[in-house]
Amino acid sequence: MNRLQVYESAALSIVEQADYYFENSGEALSFRWAAAIDQAIGSILKRPEIGARCRFRSQSLADVRWSLVPGFPKHMIFYQYDRAELTVTVIEVLHGARDIRSILGDEEDTK
Repeated sequence: MNRLQVYESAALSIVEQADYYFENSGEALSFRWAAAIDQAIGSILKRPEIGARCRFRSQSLADVRWSLVPGFPKHMIFYQYDRAELTVTVIEVLHGARDIRSILGDEEDTK
């Protein structure tokens, strides 16, 4: 079984989105968001290569994948899978309208 690690920034993004839904749309949508995140991460843990590979310029982001949050088609989970360590690391959860490249630090390597 794969292990799960979640960056603090990703956990914060998940909680902030749940809070936003709770405040603006009510408890039901907030709970639906939490369940969808659980479902998405569970699917990634079972089949980590399910996500599409990102096409970032930075070498440090070369192995990043993304997957949609079910029921929230504009939200994406960005993660890395270390096959040797059997570890999935969720690095961020973002709305597609955000500046994803900038947030993830996709800057061209200057080597």
